[in-house]
Amino acid sequence: MIPTDDLFRLGGNRAAFERAALDTFRFQAERCDVYREYLSQMQIDPARIERIEQIPFLPIECFKWREVYCGDRTPEEIFTSSNTGQTVASRHPMYSLDLYEKAFEWGFRMFYGVPTQWSLYGLLPSYLERKGSSLIYMVDRLIRECGSGGFYLNNYEQLLADMTADPKPKILLGVSYALWDLAEQFTPKLQNTIVMETGGMKGHREELPKAEFHRILCEAFGVTEIHSEYGMAELTSQAYSSGRGIFRTPTWMRVLIRDINDPFDIRPTGSRGGINIIDLANRYSCAFIQTQDVGRLRPDGSFEIEGRIDRSDIRGCNLLAQ
Repeated sequence: MIPTDDLFRLGGNRAAFERAALDTFRFQAERCDVYREYLSQMQIDPARIERIEQIPFLPIECFKWREVYCGDRTPEEIFTSSNTGQTVASRHPMYSLDLYEKAFEWGFRMFYGVPTQWSLYGLLPSYLERKGSSLIYMVDRLIRECGSGGFYLNNYEQLLADMTADPKPKILLGVSYALWDLAEQFTPKLQNTIVMETGGMKGHREELPKAEFHRILCEAFGVTEIHSEYGMAELTSQAYSSGRGIFRTPTWMRVLIRDINDPFDIRPTGSRGGINIIDLANRYSCAFIQTQDVGRLRPDGSFEIEGRIDRSDIRGCNLLAQ
């Protein structure tokens, strides 16, 4: 596979990305047991895969029921997804924390520049209250890189006081329901601040259409756009939106759209369908993930999230669980 440092320097070289993706596919088709079994169940011969569009994507549910891992040693960390207690948490064995740190640091710099120019404030109560969150790990390290900011649980008044006294440009990164609570209780007009939501009400508040939710936050915080972070425990990298729900990926990450009823049918740009993600930083798990999100791919490679697929089980993963 492509060396790690070269992975983060792919730039916009499409041919280099495709070569790296195919090399990663061949490596994982051989080394990752659950992916190899999935390909076998689907009667797919890895040797016949010649283009990215032909690569099968592993249903994300497999991270709940099997160990998706192809490292040659014990992983340094196991990251887990959040759940409401009614679902099984996904588990993502992280071969190298250094690799994870490089992915989120390079990604942050690509979209927001040098961390030291920012103060980062994390309003992530549901994540802070459990162990194994990759988001908390990322934000904690970025706060250290920034050199200012911090985590806040439910102490909104202290958060606002500290942000008001902070002269640096600020990023307020929060889980959706906590940002809504803050907006509703205080309607603070934030200065020199980017408000960034990570999505999900986690059962605390009603789900609203994203545009309506962002409008509520913009009015309360006195900002023109709400930024968003798109990531999950099953991925190593993150995509970011600087407004209007349009996400952009780092150069080692790519989104494809599949037909919702046929997971092997990759749809053309502009089509609505299930979101497939290639995350080449998932070097030692699976880089080809079939998510349950629905959206559209735009001509410039950016994408939009429009909702979730209205079913929880994917046939391929069910076969593997038998």
